[in-house]
Amino acid sequence: MAQVELIMPKMGESVNEATIIKWLKNEGDKIALDEPVLEIATDKVDSEIPSPFEGFLAKKLFKDGDVVQVGKAVALITTEAPAAVTQTAEPVTPAAKQEVNIAQQHAVSNQQTVNTVTAAAELVKSSGGRFYSPLVRNIAKQEGVSQAELDAIPGTGAEGRVTKNDILAYLPNKGKASAMAFPTAVNNQVTDSITSNGNGASQPVQQHQKPAVTMMNGDEIVEMDRMRKLIADHMVMSKHTSPHVTSYVEADVTNIVLWREKIKKNFEKREGEKLTFTPIFIEAIVKAIKDFPMINISVDGTKLIIRKNINIGMAAALPSGNLIVPVIKNADRMNLLGLTKAVNDLASRARASKLQPDEIQGGTYTLTNVGSFGNVMGTPIINQPQVAIMAVGAIRKKPAVVETPYGDTIGIRHMMFLSHAYDHRVVDGSLGGQFVRRVADYLEQWDINREI
Repeated sequence: MAQVELIMPKMGESVNEATIIKWLKNEGDKIALDEPVLEIATDKVDSEIPSPFEGFLAKKLFKDGDVVQVGKAVALITTEAPAAVTQTAEPVTPAAKQEVNIAQQHAVSNQQTVNTVTAAAELVKSSGGRFYSPLVRNIAKQEGVSQAELDAIPGTGAEGRVTKNDILAYLPNKGKASAMAFPTAVNNQVTDSITSNGNGASQPVQQHQKPAVTMMNGDEIVEMDRMRKLIADHMVMSKHTSPHVTSYVEADVTNIVLWREKIKKNFEKREGEKLTFTPIFIEAIVKAIKDFPMINISVDGTKLIIRKNINIGMAAALPSGNLIVPVIKNADRMNLLGLTKAVNDLASRARASKLQPDEIQGGTYTLTNVGSFGNVMGTPIINQPQVAIMAVGAIRKKPAVVETPYGDTIGIRHMMFLSHAYDHRVVDGSLGGQFVRRVADYLEQWDINREI
């Protein structure tokens, strides 16, 4: 019998640690090959860690709620696998071994850096009981962020935890309290937008207390789950960051509806995939982004970051009622068949909670389909740090004017609304309106004889 370490795997380029949500096995329990041993949560997504070996759980090295660095052992497993292949409980492919080694070196480097801070800075909780990882504590110390400032930073991590990205996003505004528009998690206050006087000087930020909630007979209190808290924080942050403007266009998608109806059965039989409208919408958005690249940007202070890659996020509803946004990377390099397979794969794994952290990061533009709920239009909230998002409404049969060589007639057409919300700091009505109109044009010009 040999004893091996179960390693916290590398889960994405920007993911350096994860929180243990729940152990699925107790010490002494038998573990099958690839059977999940524990559930973990990163700042982006929840996932399970399976066992690369069959055996027994000998020892848990961490408990529920602990934050573990990538590359560190989380458990010991007793196995009968040959000793030559049981050095670590990770896949034994060269690429996987290299990733583990890099992750372990990164974790050791982080730990050495953390060990240089004072004992006071190594405490992981503030006086109010808020959790801070050693990495966040170290960044705070190096950048001179006080405990009060740290407590005031809104956290997007598990249980409102401040992540590395949160504190790095705060640093450019450090010391500019009057220019801050962050909601404070500690005092539960909501900060209004900043106004200026005639000389351009900032006025004191007006703050409002949350309204008091009175309990009534029969009321039930239900705590938000972790994902709902993250969504709530992200939506509030987006509204405080970007002044939202929404432009609307109604599109005639009759050709698309008739084309899909004509080919969908043969397509599913041939490809084993259902053909939905979503990849068609994504293709039109990608084409419009190529025409208007200043929609595919992010804002960093007073700088504009023009994205080279076109990575389209697609909002997906989960069985829990929450929302997640998997990302199709380099969507402009895919044809319609590739987009269809990518959409179906990400949507099915999203519903099964099988997405990897990297698959919900790096989006440059987002599509949300409010029509799937029967809604004709919506006013979506921008998925920061992007600057725009499009909502597509339900496709409905309506009487409409049809232009023909012989004059205008009234016909029954398949119509839908496109709602384009954009960040008015950097996207004016001209660009925002032209973009959504161009998407509608591509949809309306669909070739009913197109092959896929």
